[in-house]
Amino acid sequence: MQAASRDEGPQFALPLVIRVEKARAVLWFLSDARVTGADGVVGEWAGVTRAWQDARIRKVVRRARGAAWVRASALAGITVVRGSAQVRVFPPVPVDDWPVELAKLQVSGTDFDDPETPAEPGAGVPVLWLNPELAMSAGKAMAQVGHGVQLVWWELEPRDRSEWKAVEFDLAVRVAAVGQWKELLASGLPVVTDGGFTEVAPGSATVVADHPALPWSRRARGLLG
Repeated sequence: MQAASRDEGPQFALPLVIRVEKARAVLWFLSDARVTGADGVVGEWAGVTRAWQDARIRKVVRRARGAAWVRASALAGITVVRGSAQVRVFPPVPVDDWPVELAKLQVSGTDFDDPETPAEPGAGVPVLWLNPELAMSAGKAMAQVGHGVQLVWWELEPRDRSEWKAVEFDLAVRVAAVGQWKELLASGLPVVTDGGFTEVAPGSATVVADHPALPWSRRARGLLG
């Protein structure tokens, strides 16, 4: 669907509720049988997911603790756990009609301290590169990274998708160096361009997504760390 027509129909958002930082929830959602269907049966979330993808691709990250997390977990969705991090992702909802259990959750408070400098990504690990010149909250950055993995997912062949899922969607998120960022933008890799609804100006490039299976991958060619 062309960009102009994306604004004409109903708008949906993919809700993600975090208990603590980070997850691969978007990929688990996109690969779930309730989205993809199975054995010739249309998935129960296929229709609303198609409507969401045909409009502006929005993701909203909110946080929950204690009883609020329990209430959110009672809604249909997928919980992704990695270490101490938990994220629950839900089927897309209209941007102006969220379930009350999610609408009450806070958007603020999704910033986290990272006590250690991240190590270099392992060989063959997909990397989501963040724009080093944009200040974004952790919640905003997580949503942008979610957009990035979705762009990669659309480009991958079924075999590559299956292989990625088999390693639990292993990936790394890093802030690019300024010079590196310019190279990434010119590389032909998928680029997330923000709609400008929150925090950054419309049209800002926020993330470049690199996966070794992409034909123009710079990691596969050993050009970037």
